[in-house]
Amino acid sequence: MGLLIVVVIVIAIVAYGIVMIRRGFSARDNPSWLESSLAGAARSMAYPSAAKTMKNPVSDTRENLMEAEAHWADHCAVCHANNGSGDAVIGKNLYPKAPDMRKSGTQNMSDGELYYTIQNGIRLSGMPAWGNAGDSDEDTWKLVNFIRHLPQLTAEEEKHMEGLNPKTPDEIKEEREEQDFLKGGPALPKESGHAH
Repeated sequence: MGLLIVVVIVIAIVAYGIVMIRRGFSARDNPSWLESSLAGAARSMAYPSAAKTMKNPVSDTRENLMEAEAHWADHCAVCHANNGSGDAVIGKNLYPKAPDMRKSGTQNMSDGELYYTIQNGIRLSGMPAWGNAGDSDEDTWKLVNFIRHLPQLTAEEEKHMEGLNPKTPDEIKEEREEQDFLKGGPALPKESGHAH
């Protein structure tokens, strides 16, 4: 019976390998059920037991939430989007895609698991390690509170965050031209792509 199980597993692995080779390894695909299951199990095992039980020492105050909102908009939204959906140019083109942080896969993680993920990143994904080493980085704990807030994020908060997102040199130039125009300066150049 044991030999039969080994043979079935080997055949399944070979068949999966053949399908992957024929299909290719594009980052545009979503991970298969098998990849997602294995990655989820590996991620769960990767958290030290101490991290799983860590409690957030930073209060969930409005001031802390606003600081984390600004930090998120400037550093995290490029992959995760302002609203945490993952629907950002970089986030939706990663493999695996940036998760929707508002959903249970993230919201059901412990505070310590979220903190550990931000601090140490996730191997074989687009999530790098951020923050200072150790378990007392206040900015990261504030981000944990903000992640918990994402499912309740208001349209006003999201609009405010748009003004905090990093801008390209072209966007900065276009904003300057708009401000100059609004102050009575010369008309905007037609090639700016600005719609009126």
